Amino acid sequence: MKFLNFKIPHSLSLLSPRRTYSFSSQKTQLNKHPLPHKTFFQSNTKDSLISHLCDQKRLREAVQLLSQIDQPPSASIYSNLIQLCVQHRALEEGKKVHAHTKASGFVPGVFICNRFLDMYVKCGSLRDAQKVFDEMRERDLCSWNTMISGYAKVGKFNEARNLFDEMPERDNFSWTAMISGYVHHARPKEALELYRMMLRHENSKSNKFTVTSALAASAAILNLRMGKEIHGNIVRIGLDSDEVVWSALSDMYGKCGSIEEARHIFDKMVDKDVVSWTAMIDKYFEDGRREKGFDLFSEFMRSGIRPNDFTFARVLNACADHAAEDLGKQVHGYMTRIGFDPFSFAASALVHMYSKCGNIEDAKRVFKGMPQPDLVSWTSLIAGYAQNGQPNEALKLFELLLKSGTQPDHITFVGVLSACTHAGLVDKGLEYFHSIKEKHGLKHTADHYACIIDLLARAGRFGEAENIIDKMPMKPDKFLWASLLGGCRIHRNLELAKRAAEALFEIEPENPATYVTLANIYATAGMWGEVAKVRKAMDDKGVVKKPGLSWIEIKREKHEFLVGDKSHPKSHDIHNFLGELSKQMKEKGYVPDTNFVLHDVEEEQKEQNLSYHSEKLAVAFGIISTPPGTTIRVFKNLRTCVDCHTAIKFISKIVQRKIIVRDSNRFHYFEDGSCSCGDYW
Repeated sequence: MKFLNFKIPHSLSLLSPRRTYSFSSQKTQLNKHPLPHKTFFQSNTKDSLISHLCDQKRLREAVQLLSQIDQPPSASIYSNLIQLCVQHRALEEGKKVHAHTKASGFVPGVFICNRFLDMYVKCGSLRDAQKVFDEMRERDLCSWNTMISGYAKVGKFNEARNLFDEMPERDNFSWTAMISGYVHHARPKEALELYRMMLRHENSKSNKFTVTSALAASAAILNLRMGKEIHGNIVRIGLDSDEVVWSALSDMYGKCGSIEEARHIFDKMVDKDVVSWTAMIDKYFEDGRREKGFDLFSEFMRSGIRPNDFTFARVLNACADHAAEDLGKQVHGYMTRIGFDPFSFAASALVHMYSKCGNIEDAKRVFKGMPQPDLVSWTSLIAGYAQNGQPNEALKLFELLLKSGTQPDHITFVGVLSACTHAGLVDKGLEYFHSIKEKHGLKHTADHYACIIDLLARAGRFGEAENIIDKMPMKPDKFLWASLLGGCRIHRNLELAKRAAEALFEIEPENPATYVTLANIYATAGMWGEVAKVRKAMDDKGVVKKPGLSWIEIKREKHEFLVGDKSHPKSHDIHNFLGELSKQMKEKGYVPDTNFVLHDVEEEQKEQNLSYHSEKLAVAFGIISTPPGTTIRVFKNLRTCVDCHTAIKFISKIVQRKIIVRDSNRFHYFEDGSCSCGDYW
């Protein structure tokens, strides 16, 4: 026999120290201990050495030593080697072990074959696993389950289902592997069909993994009826005390729109963890019930369980969506007290929240406090500058991002192009647009095209806009056509407006904004017959114009206003104050812009219609309800109209107030008779 130099483990050391022995001409150092006498060595050492190497996780050396042995080791040695290959996902070493079993004449039983199946599956070689499976003289339930699970996990459902249908018997693992595989690969209907089949099978019994997968499938297709059936089965089989099952039930009810059931399940949970709390809070936000979400978050804060980054990020994003800066500041304060991680995505959510709430200074302060801002933070602040009337700062920040070595993504460029749009920087915007592909190697997205069309259309460069639309690699979406239609409204391009409107009617015939904008364009042109046709089309299709809604918070109480609203307790005072303001505004040169009033009525009536738009009511209420010099913050669900924009500029000068209006598109900062947008929005 050829010998290999090695040193014996301490546990085998019987002779004098530092003596070495050999198995082959190749030298491998194993341990600094001597070898026992020859008889002991021949009968025990080879298995012991390989076992010792496996214990030390020295896989490559163990396999190397195995290759020098002609006689097969014990089954336990093969088992240990295979298990170590699984742990290291070492496919090549695993194949060598498998080859050795064949070369040495070792005949593996079901247990070792199953180990090989498991290894090949987990190392991603299903072809080798199938070969082992086909060659097995005897298979047990584990053999079938390993193959089914392996195929299901990678989405090879034809192979998985064929095996599943052929297997002589099934257990919970068999059913769960298939059902969870279908769910994981977005095939919920097939998952539920199989779950129903399982319920009809006499010997099958659901476990918590099966029912949670079935509940996830019900949630994915919003099948509340099936979800309730699964709930009933859960109660019958006694799984209704399992917290994981309760969490899945709550999630199913929430996603299927039964938020009260979800809350009922949540309240019954005994050991609520941070995941359960965060999920329930998130359900309220997704359902548009922000007050309930914020209330539950406050309850969570009192529960003694510490929120995690996901909780903070979700609540802060909700604050951003609803412009709830006061609550956002409270969350920020709590995060500061408990010492949040400045590297976390919760810090990025803070930047996003302050930016969306119009507090760009605090957004910048949080950003500068981050040791290494991530791309989300950079992008949030860029978009914040753009929306808050500081497009040049947005572009400067983008250049700093590039210098930092951080690679922008397509969302970053949406913020950059928006900044160019808000500032009317057409040529600069086109330069950035072309750089997305040429310089940064990214693909243009539908959002990029919508931004560049918005930029060109606002500038009246319709020929270039149409040229880009005609050459787009994808079909224009509703946002692009809406951007083009908005530009046509500004520049009164009737023919192109018709093209954009027709495209929008085809994509989303129920959206009232298209009808209203087209009617506005016709009204500006004095084409009242066409306006009537648009209004009739709306009536025939049951399309209702979305009402303009504005709101303001005074002493943490939200006050909402619709156009011409007289329901507010201080409605009389508001209207009187607006009447006085209107006189002062006209004395200073204000002329109501009645171009977009849809009704063909007398000019005086048109002015009357404009006088009580929702944002004017909210601004007036804010002024009469706060001390002189207080900044007024108003939020609107739609884009502010031209007349209101002009009027609020006059109001800011007359009452010497800073007035901030966040409409659906951006922030407007009115001060001393001018607006941060430069009248370009």
